[in-house]
Amino acid sequence: MGFIAKAIGSIVLASVATGCAVQQQPYDYTAFKESNPRSILVLPPANASPDVLASDSVFSQVTRPLAESGYYVFPVAVVSETFKANGITDPDETHHVNLSKINEIFGPDAVLYLTVTDYGTSYQVVQSDSRVTIQAKLIDAKTGKNLWEGSATASSTEQSSSSAHPLVLLLQVALEQIINTTTNKSHSIAQLSNHRLLHASKPNGILYGPRSTLYWKK
Repeated sequence: MGFIAKAIGSIVLASVATGCAVQQQPYDYTAFKESNPRSILVLPPANASPDVLASDSVFSQVTRPLAESGYYVFPVAVVSETFKANGITDPDETHHVNLSKINEIFGPDAVLYLTVTDYGTSYQVVQSDSRVTIQAKLIDAKTGKNLWEGSATASSTEQSSSSAHPLVLLLQVALEQIINTTTNKSHSIAQLSNHRLLHASKPNGILYGPRSTLYWKK
């Protein structure tokens, strides 16, 4: 009995240690508060996924979570057209434009760099998964200092469950694959991923901005 009790105790301690190890550490917002950005320029997202629709899909949905968090966000259509008017049509290229040039043209307080690493619908044995993963980095437009960074993923399989017959499941998944691909299901998933990444209500996300009643609060 003594041996069993010790073994159980060791397992409990190991579980507690593991739980503590995976706990998310509070984000250091020192640089963020020193910069105190009021306006954010979001650059067209770089696309590291195989889907050509990824950048435009994510870019078209970034304004709402940032605006709801209390920031002025430069209109994405204006930003996109301004870069195109200056001969920059590839979203990836916008990430290499000097901050001095961005300041000269737009004059933002901060610049948000986004990269879409996962976008699209994949077929799996028992499910069809539309998944979007976005990485973000917020930079002080004047100093180039890193103010905040994070990432978020959203998936269509998060709440899916079924007890149907395996053959029925396979047919269901095949049908979902066709529907999700032809209707660009990932576009709606991108909205959720954007919200998780850019809304200030999220743990370790950006702080609430000056246009919010929750300014700088978490």
